[in-house]
Amino acid sequence: MASLNQLMLGAIAMGFVVAGLFFFRFWDQGRDRFFLLFALSFLAEGGNRVALALTPRPSEGSAVIYLIRLLAFLLILAAILDKNDLLGRK
Repeated sequence: MASLNQLMLGAIAMGFVVAGLFFFRFWDQGRDRFFLLFALSFLAEGGNRVALALTPRPSEGSAVIYLIRLLAFLLILAAILDKNDLLGRK
């Protein structure tokens, strides 16, 4: 059963990395920070899933796994706030 779990985590990681690369391409074309922050967020989530698949006893409650996921969601929140000019930057 562990190999099926690792297979699914690998597929999910691939999806996150592909989405991150799409956002990175959009950032490269338009240089909009929104796309860069989304790309970094999705790439961090992809790396998080790979790390989770490579651990001997995968647990989503692990502090490191949780902090990487928190960072990814904070990047998305920062992208949205920045796009709507809610960060107070001029």
